[in-house]
Amino acid sequence: MHENQHGDHPSGHRSVVHETPINHTPLPPHPQDSDQSYAQSALRGRRELLEEACLSQTRKRRVLSPDDLRHLIVDDKHGLIYCYVPKVACTNWKRVLMVLTGDGRYSDPLAIPAHEAHVAGNLRTLSEFPAAEINRRLRSYLKFVFVREPFERLVSAYRNKFTRSYNEAFHKRYGTKIIRRHRPGARPGAVEAGADVSFREFIQYLVDPRTQREEPLNEHWERVHSLCHPCLIHYDVVGKYETLEPDSQAVLGLAGVQNSVRFPSSGKSARTDRDMAARFFQDVSPFLQKKLVNMYRMDFLLFNYSMPRYLRTP
Repeated sequence: MHENQHGDHPSGHRSVVHETPINHTPLPPHPQDSDQSYAQSALRGRRELLEEACLSQTRKRRVLSPDDLRHLIVDDKHGLIYCYVPKVACTNWKRVLMVLTGDGRYSDPLAIPAHEAHVAGNLRTLSEFPAAEINRRLRSYLKFVFVREPFERLVSAYRNKFTRSYNEAFHKRYGTKIIRRHRPGARPGAVEAGADVSFREFIQYLVDPRTQREEPLNEHWERVHSLCHPCLIHYDVVGKYETLEPDSQAVLGLAGVQNSVRFPSSGKSARTDRDMAARFFQDVSPFLQKKLVNMYRMDFLLFNYSMPRYLRTP
């Protein structure tokens, strides 16, 4: 949760990106479509709540470095900046942006293979530009981010990275370390494979002080406020995974591209996600739950998520 609060970035890069002034793209006051009207008033309310939550945090402000901006994707053609958060529909948003920036190469987001959407060179990030160009874009482009209930996102990351056989690289990279540290008496074969990490072991790994001392958190479970810096970058739109389709259509409308591309429909249920998270957390002790709450507290606060009722924190 703790960001570097000084001008010098830990990587040694100079801090050159200034905090953006509040210069929001105005949301249209009276959209014709009632669904669109509801979505836009919800977006406006979220933005105001985020600004209030940021003001309530007394932590010292800091200046961002280009290194902090690696998750901010730029579409110069339409004046858009999107901060992608893994496990919050980022594959589909990257596909949409590939359609918008692709000069006709793509017309249907779903025709783009998922792995292609994550190839580094296919989309530009804000970190690639010189400081003056970064600041110009931050001041004038429509900036948006999509967020998700923190623990439902965490369960989604765990299921995707630790329970799928095709993620062998993740098992070796993280699973081996997790089992070695958090499974007393583990068989050597289990340690080497790293393939059967339990959710409880994953949570133990996350809250272990050694984890963040040794290396930055992986982007799939890093906190949104550390990936996207919402108290330093003033996002025009904060979309939510729980209302993904109307929020996405509202963003495309604000960008003036709603007739050029449609956001892919997902058909997922927020109720299912909540029930699944409750099931996974049954195996996590109240002590670990409390540590995890402290770790993700800022994301709950900034994006106005209530603490889940299934928690048993002491």
